[in-house]
Parts: sequence; structure tokens; C-alpha cells
Amino acid sequence: MGFRNLRINYNKQTMKKIIYVLAVALAVIACKEEAPKDYVTFSGKIENQNSDSLMVLARGFKKKIDVKADGTFSDTLKVKTGGFSIFDGSESTSVYLRNGFDLNLTLNTKEFDETVKYTGVGSKENNYLAAVALLQEKVFEDKTLFELDKTKFEEKMNDVNSKFKNLLAEAKIVDTSFVSTQEKQIDGLTKYIASSYEEKQYMATVLAKGNPSPIFENYENIKGGKTSLADLKGKYVYVDVWATWCGPCKREIPFLKEVEKAYHGKNIEFVSISVDEDKNHEAWKNMVAEKELGGVQLFADKNWKSDFVQGYKINGIPRFILIDPAGNIVSPDAPRPSSEELISLFNELKI
Repeated sequence: MGFRNLRINYNKQTMKKIIYVLAVALAVIACKEEAPKDYVTFSGKIENQNSDSLMVLARGFKKKIDVKADGTFSDTLKVKTGGFSIFDGSESTSVYLRNGFDLNLTLNTKEFDETVKYTGVGSKENNYLAAVALLQEKVFEDKTLFELDKTKFEEKMNDVNSKFKNLLAEAKIVDTSFVSTQEKQIDGLTKYIASSYEEKQYMATVLAKGNPSPIFENYENIKGGKTSLADLKGKYVYVDVWATWCGPCKREIPFLKEVEKAYHGKNIEFVSISVDEDKNHEAWKNMVAEKELGGVQLFADKNWKSDFVQGYKINGIPRFILIDPAGNIVSPDAPRPSSEELISLFNELKI
């Protein structure tokens, strides 16, 4: 009996040790499985691909992902949580990435935005963003939106805001930080559209063709002295509002110089108004000299807060304006020098 009891006790002790070892091993495996990845796995397939690669882009981040001949791709990315852009060589789409995501993307470039679809970890957030992009496209394609009276416009915007928020609710996203950010962006978008509406209404009424133009007075002229819009009365005035730090402004300079040369001696003055801050006054003078800028080169008295800039509701540059010989508005947002439409407009006016 003693031997039998000893054997039973021995077997019990052995089994306990085996169970313990197995439990430890399983716990280790479980921990390994549960540990979040510190990278994104991104794969998918593109039909009718535009190039042999994708670019994943964000401020301070760029990653090229090779796309095979059959349209498939797969790669990993280490990212800081946030919004990125995926560019296929022709079009782009927004994507939200967070380390730990395992995303699979499919799309057909023939119907790019309409076919963007995600599966896998992180798909809820990104399918929501794809749906938002489609809704935004519909909103901005509505050419009648900015022609509505104020009451109907506000009703329309309340409806648009509700549609965006319904999309977010229906997505059932558990990431509260993402949801909070999207709610703010929805409100920001509707406020932006409302602001654009107010601006267009202002352009269509206060800045309508034929109305007296907002004026500038006693702006510093690089050739010396002060210049006002009244000094140019009797001629058409083509105004370029720009700044030395503005890339798109500088890209228009060669075209502006060509147009100015072609119309030299005709009934038109070309006026460039810098909205640089006072601290960049020397940079303005240097650039005018270095680029050999012609026409009338002026320095606004209070940069963005100048009466002329405020009067034309200018919040982005370059901005081009055409004023007639009587000081009335021809176009509050005239074609750029690089556009063939400008010469067509000049011809129409017989300048």
C-alpha cells in the first residue's frame, strides 16, 4: 500500500509540474500573440494600375511601395499615428495609419474614389474616410450650392453636416481619438464651405463687375515716392497681389513679364503689390532687383491687413485683379498670367 500511495503521489506531483510547464509555455505564446505590432502591414491589389509603385506620403514621411505587374503589393511601414496620402502616379486617396494596423486595399483606377475599399485591422476608419471623400466630391460638384439664397444654403449645409455625422456613426469606430478628430473636421469643413459661400456672395455683390474698386493709397513705390490707385486712372490696371515667400507667386513671374512686355505702351498698367511683412522689406527690394521685375512695384502699407487686401477679401495668393480706366472692377479674381484666358479677356476689352 505504501508503494502504491507513493506512486500515486509521485504521479500527482509530476502531473502538476507538467501542467505548470504547459501553462507557462501557453502564457508565453499568448503574450507573443497579443503584443501589438510596432508597424503597419499594408497590402492590396490595384486594377488598371497607373504606375509600378505607390507613394505613401505625409509631412516628414515618404515611403515607396512597389506594385507588381499583376497589381498586387505588400509592405510594412513604421508610422506616427495620423493621416497619410496614397499616390498611384495619377490620383491620390487619404488613409489613416497606426502601428498595428493590417490593411488590405483594393481599387480600380478607372473609377478611383468609387472603388477604394479596405479590409483587415484599421478598415473601419479607412472605409469611413473613403465614404467621406465621395460625399465631399458630391458636395463640391454641386454647382448650384453657392447660388442658393442664404436660408436655403443654411438648410443645405445642415443636411450636409448631418450626412457626414451619420457616416461616422454608422462606421461604428471604437477609436475615440479618431472619432473626436473627425467630428471636429466635419464641423471645420462645413464652416469652410459657409465661409466660401459668404466670400462668393461678397464677390457677386460688393465686388461685382462695374462696381467701384476698393482702393490703395500711398503705397511705397520701389522707384521712389508713393503711388495710389487714383494715380493710374485713365488706364486699365492689372494687379498682382504677391509676396517674396510665395512659391506659386514666383512661378507666375516669367509669364507676367512676358505679358507685360507684349502690352508695353498700351492702355494698361501692370501693378504688383507685395503683402510681405515689414521685416521682409529688404527681401522684397532685393527680389525685385534680382528678378528684374517691371511694371509698378508697390509695398502694401499693412500687408494682409491693408484696406485694398481686405476690400478684395484676399486670403490666398497670388491673386490677380483687373480694374478699368474709370476705377471700376472688371474682374475681382482675374486669370493668371500663365492662363490663355487672360489674353482672351484683354482682347475682348480691346486693350
